This record gives sequence, C-alpha cells and structure tokens, in this order.
Amino acid sequence: MTKVRFALPKGSLENATFEILGKAGYKLSGQERTYRPSINDPEIEPRILRPQEIPIYVAEGLQDIGITGLDWIKETNSDVEVLLNLEYGAIKLVLAVPKPWAMNSLSQLVEKFWKEKRELRISTEYLNTTVSYLKSNPAYKNHYGDLDPLVITPWWRIGNNPSVSVFLSFGATEAKPPENADAIVDVTETGTTLEQNNLKIIEIICESTAYLIANKDSLKDKEKREKIYDIFTLLKGVVDGRKRLHIFVNVSEANLQKLLKQLPALKRPTISPLSEKGWYSVNTVIDRRIFIELLPKLRKLAQGLVVYEPRQVLSLDEIFNKKQGD
Repeated sequence: MTKVRFALPKGSLENATFEILGKAGYKLSGQERTYRPSINDPEIEPRILRPQEIPIYVAEGLQDIGITGLDWIKETNSDVEVLLNLEYGAIKLVLAVPKPWAMNSLSQLVEKFWKEKRELRISTEYLNTTVSYLKSNPAYKNHYGDLDPLVITPWWRIGNNPSVSVFLSFGATEAKPPENADAIVDVTETGTTLEQNNLKIIEIICESTAYLIANKDSLKDKEKREKIYDIFTLLKGVVDGRKRLHIFVNVSEANLQKLLKQLPALKRPTISPLSEKGWYSVNTVIDRRIFIELLPKLRKLAQGLVVYEPRQVLSLDEIFNKKQGD
C-alpha cells in the first residue's frame, strides 16, 4: 500500500492545524509525545516538522504534502505545488526599528545610515526575503546599485556590500536592537511583542497564512494523487464551511417564488413540500457575510427559519475540475 507522507507544522501553526484536521474528519493521536503521530487513515503517514523545513522537504520529495506558512514558501523559494490557502495562522512579516527613531520607511533608514557612513545591521530569520526586499528598495539601489548585502551566519558570509549586513537570528529577534542590530525583519500577529520591546513597525513586507502544498512529482503518481486530493477536498470543505451557513426555511406557496428570487444558493436550493398543503421547505447554503442583510427579507416572507453552521462544504465538481486541469 502506497502511503502519502504528510508534514505537519510544529510551533505557532500546530494547534490550528490539528483543529482543522479534526474538523476534516481526521483523528490524530500521540502528537504530544512523538513527532510521528498516528492517524485514522492507513494511507497517510504524518510527520511533525518545523514549518521552516516543510517547503524544502516537500520540494525535494522527502514529504509528499505539507502544511506551512506562505512566508516560508517564499523564503525558501521552494518549487512546490500550492494547493490551498487554509486561512489560519495569519501573520505579517515586518521591518521594525527602535521607537524613538524618527523614520517611517526603509528608504529613510537606508538614507540615514548612508549619510552617517555607518553599517546598517538587520537581524532576521528570513535571510533571502530580507536581501530581496533590500535590493528592491529605491534608496538602496541608488546608493549601492546591484551589490548584495553582506549576509552573516555562524557558518558563512556571503555578499559584497559590508555597509548593509543581514545577521541570521535564531529567535528572540525583537530583543536584538539597539545593541546587536539597528533593525529587525520578523513576524508579528498583533504587534504587541514589538511594542513591549520598544520597537515600531515601519514597513510591512508581506502577509502570510497557512497553506497546503504538494510535491509536484507526487501529484503525477496516480495512487498518491488520489489520496492527496482526498486530503485537499476535506480541508477545503472546512475552509469553505467557515464561510457558509446552512439554512432551512418554511414558506407558503404564495411567497415561494418571491423568496427564491431573494435567496442566493450554493447551486440550487432544495425545495420540498410540507405535510400541510400550500407550504414548502427550502434548504440551501448561503454566504455567511450576507446573512444579516438577508434576515429582514426572510422575516417578511418565511414562517420559520433554522440556521446551522456547517462543518464542511464540499464543492466536489469544483475540486474535480481543478484536479483535471492540473
């Protein structure tokens, strides 16, 4: 039996990942004690890894699919198939400097250190993203052209512009300024930790959420492809289910057509006659965002209303078309 190797993220994405898998119907156990938890699907082999590693392992075929942050997919520049935005774990990758500094952009930061002929030191876990962001900045290009910032790690140094140095951080990045760094590139959810460390955000580099990714060769394997799309379907069902409401409406025959004109549906609403002649039940799935707007119309036209929050909404034809187009 061919197994699909499924990389699950450790750390900040961990709890939300196990929650969405649970809502998708998967039961995992042992994750508190091992990095190889068990799952109620014998065709899946889960493995818990750091989100930083997952894009690389999936790209190299060491894992068939994985869940990681978009920030790490971009940072590692991994050649993977991006299947689904899971829409949790939202963070921002930001550039931050000490609060007292009178600057509000990377350009101002670069200009200040260039005029003062001082080395600009940036601490980050995101070396590639930071280098690319610096080199795309107009002030940097104006003063340093195509020179690469000096990247410093415990093992090597690369780059040919010692005036701007990017230091690899192993965590607690917000604690580095001002003694060990002039600025940082780091992730934040609310900005509270940066605020507590006397830092302010001057630019947002990118925004990120958790994504489901796959190895491109695994998608070419017939057996693995089918299982990967089973996982994709169930997880997409949870993502879509969070955005929908399942409603049941009782309506008189006189108001039925008026209601149907007002009522959006996932495809077509299901209409069933009730035991009392002249009354119908209408069953449909609607976008959660329009429910408040729709409620006054339902009150005027319907006799009763039942609202459910669906666990999953599976748009099987949409997934089939995506699969066929890959």
